[in-house]
Amino acid sequence: MKSLIVKLLFCSSFVTAITYTASAQQLAPMPKTVASVDLQKYLGRWFEVAAIPQSFQKDCYKNTTADYEIEAETDYIVVLNSCDQTDGTTVVVEGRARVVPVKSKAQLEVTFVKLGDWIFAAGGDYWIIGLDKNYRWAVVGHPTHDYAWILSRSPNISRRHLKQAAAILEKNGYNLCDLKISPQDEGRARLPENNVTENVPKSDAG
Repeated sequence: MKSLIVKLLFCSSFVTAITYTASAQQLAPMPKTVASVDLQKYLGRWFEVAAIPQSFQKDCYKNTTADYEIEAETDYIVVLNSCDQTDGTTVVVEGRARVVPVKSKAQLEVTFVKLGDWIFAAGGDYWIIGLDKNYRWAVVGHPTHDYAWILSRSPNISRRHLKQAAAILEKNGYNLCDLKISPQDEGRARLPENNVTENVPKSDAG
């Protein structure tokens, strides 16, 4: 029921008279990445506050985070994804990312498969298509539109920033009816009938 409420919330708030079908998805615009990313500013911890989730996230219930740091020996980016699962356990998965050689540094390849070395051919694309100028929140998507994430430096995100991030997804052809809130213990605790709860720390107000 909660996931249904979330879907209806985003559909009613952001989707305007558009019926998403398979053919419409095929005609969706290729996502456009941001002009540039300062990787040093992008490193660190991000909280997932909403997502069009990948299949491997199906058991993630809450407190989904991603931590990034540079591996000095290889220049790869160490990726640590963590979430609390429906059975009450916390799962941490380690992977690697590398920057695609484009000027913006906004396209990465990410893999969680290692057979001696990291196998990027078995990984996926990670495109940064939205980024707050102060790196407080980010929007990441896959060029097929199959999955995407809204990330925040805080487990809380203001309603204004959440709407801005969702608008970026819609502009880039993602189906917002598939977007789900990702609960964080220190973030939004409930969904009222007609709006998203506002639970914003002073550092993210506005």
